[in-house]
Amino acid sequence: MEIASYIFLIIGGLFYLLGGLGVLRMPDTFNRIQAGTKATTLGSFSIMIGLMFEHPDWIFKLIVIIIFIAISNPIGSSAIAKATYVAGQIPDNLVQDDLKERGEKHD
Repeated sequence: MEIASYIFLIIGGLFYLLGGLGVLRMPDTFNRIQAGTKATTLGSFSIMIGLMFEHPDWIFKLIVIIIFIAISNPIGSSAIAKATYVAGQIPDNLVQDDLKERGEKHD
């Protein structure tokens, strides 16, 4: 069980590392949000699973944390993306603008 715990903890750390690199390397805010959110979600899940193997008595608490992360990460990233859109930072290569079609305008 200890080896499985270490494997999941290392995988989680790698996701965090790759997410950080993605945030640094991506060209615009929308891509950075996507890279950061996906990586932190997968990294957190992996670390929580690794902790479940290491401390089986913490399973309920860790499941609650996983549920909270699964709900809050997409909501937070959507709020940041919409605020960026409303502020007028639209990517040059935007193919379809759903918010503009719904009447939500940017500056």
